[in-house]
Amino acid sequence: MQAAQRSLGPLLATRLLGALELTVAELHMGAPGGLTTGLVQRTSGMFAFLSSNDEPETTKALSLLEITHPGATDLVVELTRYLAREAGIRELLTVDPEVTGEQEIMARHGRAYLALAVTTASAVLRELDVDSPAVIGTALGAAVLVLREAPEPPAYAAAMLDKRRAEYLVPRMSTVQAEITDSRYALAERGVPPEVDFTENGLVAAIPGGLAVRVGAETGRVPVGLSVLAEPPSEVMLAIWDEVVEVSWTADTGFATITGGRQEDCAPPWPGEYRARVHARGRDGDDAERYEVVVWSAPAAPPIVHKRTDRLGHRLRGEAEPPVVLAPEAEFRWIEQSQLSVAATVTVVDGLTAEEVVAAFGADPEDPLSLWECLESGDWTPAVAVQACDGVVFAVEVNGFQGSNHEVLRALSRNGRAASMFWNVNALTQLSFARGGEVLWAEELLGELPASEDPEVARALAGLDFEDHRHLEAKGVTAVARFTGRGPTEREVDRLLYEDVGYQTP
Repeated sequence: MQAAQRSLGPLLATRLLGALELTVAELHMGAPGGLTTGLVQRTSGMFAFLSSNDEPETTKALSLLEITHPGATDLVVELTRYLAREAGIRELLTVDPEVTGEQEIMARHGRAYLALAVTTASAVLRELDVDSPAVIGTALGAAVLVLREAPEPPAYAAAMLDKRRAEYLVPRMSTVQAEITDSRYALAERGVPPEVDFTENGLVAAIPGGLAVRVGAETGRVPVGLSVLAEPPSEVMLAIWDEVVEVSWTADTGFATITGGRQEDCAPPWPGEYRARVHARGRDGDDAERYEVVVWSAPAAPPIVHKRTDRLGHRLRGEAEPPVVLAPEAEFRWIEQSQLSVAATVTVVDGLTAEEVVAAFGADPEDPLSLWECLESGDWTPAVAVQACDGVVFAVEVNGFQGSNHEVLRALSRNGRAASMFWNVNALTQLSFARGGEVLWAEELLGELPASEDPEVARALAGLDFEDHRHLEAKGVTAVARFTGRGPTEREVDRLLYEDVGYQTP
């Protein structure tokens, strides 16, 4: 009972007490006496209970009532539930069919049950000589409990549908962790059929009230971006996806949702014909699996396959699988799962000693300190860690950027080459190359990249697809390694960070 009453919140309980207190105090019931005859009343002993100043008076009164008169509140609930089933009273609880609007319907519904609960509580508790806050607190709890079991008014479902449709705005975007069952998830109004045929395009199939998408994983969850547009998208995004397919489906009622997702993350709430463009990547297990579904209203049309490159899609379509091609940056994808993943600068230098590299960063090679104490201090102290290996020096800055500074690059490259890759949590990047004290090329990788006339820089960049924004950190470090002759391995970086020796930079 107390939990039910508390579920209303202190503000609503206080407002209802203010609205009903005087009326309940003057309410004289014609109910038969002896309703509480079977209850046991405490006549002696001691008790205590705790309350706070911000609790409504109804909560305190209800707590005291349940201590002094055990079973009284249960009796009120039982009688309220019984009376609600009586034909004559059930008719009084019915919301008039002429009442429209979701809020108005539920207000009338709740008001009727609250009136019944107040009447019942008054009849029972007046025999126990308790005050109005106790009566109202008991009535609120009883109304909540009985309403949870009561059927919704007949007009409520349609009114709620009208409300949700009126509040639905486009464009809208969300990300859902879709639940995978039997290697598929769905955007659907109801469940996924036990059998779905993906052989036509290898990715997506229309099902009753929605569509099903074939994934690489057998079970679990996978991130799905859902975008609902008023018009067809202006361009087809291909660069970061392995498969892109467009299909039509028919909504029976609307509100198709991603399996396992939230109700508010849904397709348009109206019946009709819709178009969906489904994007997929990572289904072959060589990359993080992810999906994007873009929906808009459009007449039914044949499917369009915009891109078809993964091996799973080829198998499902009955086609010969393409050969496995190892991406040039695959060697450095470990960075994405390392302590450098969020923000770092990786610099590789030849022609200098480790001490000279530290000095070029503006640090004092004679003053080492704890790298992690620098990074974890309240005001964050920038620092660099260095390691010499196979004729080059690696310099690693966790959440730092001095290696991308042109002045530093000129100093680092004065006797040879230096290259660095910087990235941070705000998706900013910079890939830089320097030689002989001159910065040859330094660019943000998310923009349009100019070609380099320097043959060594051109060779370092060759074959790296920077238009595909996946794995930019690994691609940048790959270019650094090509330019300088070597890049750091995962084990070398782990050891460098484990040794916990850094040098404070400006």
